[in-house]
Amino acid sequence: MDQLIERCGGLDVHRDTVAACVRVPGPNGKRQQEVRTFGTTAAELLALRDWLEAHGVTHVAMESTGVYWKPVFYVLEDAFTCLLVNATHIKQVPGRKTDVNDCVWIAQCLECGLLRGSFVPPAPIRELRDLTRHRRVLTQERTRAANRLHKLLQDAGIKLASVATDILGVSGRAMLEALVHGTTDPAVLADLARGKLRKKLPALRQVLAGRFRPHHAFLVGQLLAHVDYLEEAISLVSEEVEARLAPFAEPLTNLDTVPGINKRTAEVIIAELGVDMSFFPSDRHLASWAALCPGNNESAGKHKSGKTRKGNRWLRTALVEAARGAVNTQDSALRARYRRVMRHRGHNKAVVAVAHAMLRAIYHLLAEGTTYRELGADYYDRRHQQRVTRRAIQLLERQGYRVALETAA
Repeated sequence: MDQLIERCGGLDVHRDTVAACVRVPGPNGKRQQEVRTFGTTAAELLALRDWLEAHGVTHVAMESTGVYWKPVFYVLEDAFTCLLVNATHIKQVPGRKTDVNDCVWIAQCLECGLLRGSFVPPAPIRELRDLTRHRRVLTQERTRAANRLHKLLQDAGIKLASVATDILGVSGRAMLEALVHGTTDPAVLADLARGKLRKKLPALRQVLAGRFRPHHAFLVGQLLAHVDYLEEAISLVSEEVEARLAPFAEPLTNLDTVPGINKRTAEVIIAELGVDMSFFPSDRHLASWAALCPGNNESAGKHKSGKTRKGNRWLRTALVEAARGAVNTQDSALRARYRRVMRHRGHNKAVVAVAHAMLRAIYHLLAEGTTYRELGADYYDRRHQQRVTRRAIQLLERQGYRVALETAA
């Protein structure tokens, strides 16, 4: 293999140690290498950086290993050209010997230009990403707490969820607080209903008559306190996210114009992708990176499963949720896309196809700084006009008709 990088280093990152290999020109024109092991504390990582600089290293590559690569990458990114490499890509490079250390093999692949770096956003986007992911975890924990509350009420024979849409709304919270403080009279509890729920007072009196015991009151109080804490934490994180998104007000507004994407989803998209699309050559490369494109599995002319790969689960979840909302937008191209795919692929694959189309549109919105332009419900019909005409003729001929086309005036 031809050598493309003169001075390079490969890192095998573990939790407590980092095995480093540098490959530099030797005295006789041959390549020479040196392997050394460092710790992962701050002082050891600084010593690693000094050691690499002493050898005149310009490029450093490391595998993406859980979260252990992050402190190493952050220390070295300002001093070297750092490549974070997918472990699957390194495994697919042929020619590895079993007696070669990981760090040596990474350095050898790097100097021959066989490695491709993964997308690592700049520091402000990484910090924003940590906040939005933490908010997502808090939201999921609140959902789990609400589900546990539902189960506890069912155990006590309180069927409040059968009448009230949200048991944690204003009326539901008032009734639950009264239960915690010892009020078990169904009529008194039902009278705490507010708004439209007061029209259901007879039904409320029936569903609130259960066998609510003191231990139920204790557990409900604990769950309500936990929900209150989570709601406050989510609010504080959201305020911090909004403050950090102030420099990205225009991209945030542009993303909000896409059907199905609200402000919260737009925040997640910017946190996961950033606003600089120069790393991705095209919208198709972005869809491939996010693993929101069909899998390519063909051999000997036979198409096997086209299941999507594992990608950025935070971005994928946000886009799939947005796609489920976009398919309900009337007279939109995204809804038309869903209906076309759903006919022969099913609901789930159609939703992923819509998420794929949305991600490609997001690429152009961020790259060009424009707003979303609705293409209309007949976009795909206009795009494939001849195919639609041919299929319509074939359908009528199968029904026993003879079709003759005449161009309208």
